[in-house]
Amino acid sequence: MSVLVLHQIGSVQAAPYDRWLADYDGDVLLLTCADNLAGVAEELPAAGSGYALAEAVPGYDHSGLLEERALDLAREHEVRHLVACHERDLERAAILREVLDLPGQRMDSVEPFRDKALMKRIATEAGLEVAPWREVECASELLGFAAEFGFPLVVKPRDSAGSMGVRILHTEQALRDCLATDLDLDGADQSQLLVEAYVPGRMCHVDGLVVDGRTVFAWPSQYQYALATYATDTGPRMDLTLDADDPLAERLLKFAERLLDAMPGPEHFAFHAEVFHTPDDRLVLCEIACRTGGAAIRDIVRVMSGVDPTEAWVRAQLGLPLQEDLGSGGGLPRRMAGQMVLMKRPGRVVSVPQEAPDFPWIERFTVFVQPGQVMGPATASSDFLVMALVSGRDRAECVERLKQVEHWFLGELVLEPVTR
Repeated sequence: MSVLVLHQIGSVQAAPYDRWLADYDGDVLLLTCADNLAGVAEELPAAGSGYALAEAVPGYDHSGLLEERALDLAREHEVRHLVACHERDLERAAILREVLDLPGQRMDSVEPFRDKALMKRIATEAGLEVAPWREVECASELLGFAAEFGFPLVVKPRDSAGSMGVRILHTEQALRDCLATDLDLDGADQSQLLVEAYVPGRMCHVDGLVVDGRTVFAWPSQYQYALATYATDTGPRMDLTLDADDPLAERLLKFAERLLDAMPGPEHFAFHAEVFHTPDDRLVLCEIACRTGGAAIRDIVRVMSGVDPTEAWVRAQLGLPLQEDLGSGGGLPRRMAGQMVLMKRPGRVVSVPQEAPDFPWIERFTVFVQPGQVMGPATASSDFLVMALVSGRDRAECVERLKQVEHWFLGELVLEPVTR
């Protein structure tokens, strides 16, 4: 008997499935992406590290080699469970479960979280507000939407993740450029685009964990930046939990509860819901994902609740016991938290600190570049130069602490321009 883990994106060391499943009565098998390992500068876990088998699959993210190997392992090792925690693995894992008749999330509860058009329909039927939107199958539909709703407007893939492929068009010229160079509306992916009206205001998010169909933890935070500006924003991108006495926090929790009630989620899952808070005080759904949020959101939930949401999600899927106090904290966080990322920017790294300063309230500090490395502009919302996570008594204290970390880091970082 064994469990098969799929891991396409991000650090394998930061997701120690073998340790999380140490009390599982069977073998833990790992399939990960060869290109991802190279991108995060990690080696495949060694034999005897806790995995009965660990393999890096070439072409993991753009071929059928993953499915072929997964089916082979299922036959060879009596796979009884399949675990996948990254958004781009959810659909492939669901289909494999259907083929192998394994328990866990199937396509009927994956698709509403991955297909933004279906998601918006479900939210609207539940009485939640979404921005005006339309599926795009030809250039005329995009032009007609712009004529009806004006600018800015947002064009995105229906199944994008991490802000990949999102375009914010502010002018008619930007729309013409998009039609001329960025969109293949005659290609095979023409039905995978949608356009929506731009929603002004701050983006908030609610992160939590559902076990046995019950929300055992949830709390809202607010981004202090626009997510889609990662390619040009070199300033501090802060994300802060809302204080317990902030009226917006209660409204966001109720919004998320209504959304979760409407979505056909699986029995156990982590969730990350993004909601606009507009200048005229409306809450408008952006989207919801059935996985742990990116960047340091997993650590933020851990700081607030005392529970690693990804670990708890993985263990719940296998029926393993969870922390006894999970969900018993009365709904209030133990501490508040805030994260800050600085995006990569053009230049050669001359010097960069690798260790955090000696501040006891730093919960996580990760540098993503090395001396000698040549950086270009960020190409994805996860293309970080550095990430810092701090804890504090309230939002204001978290902000001040993040500013201290930023000032220190930029004082230590040395870049030089790259000439061609």
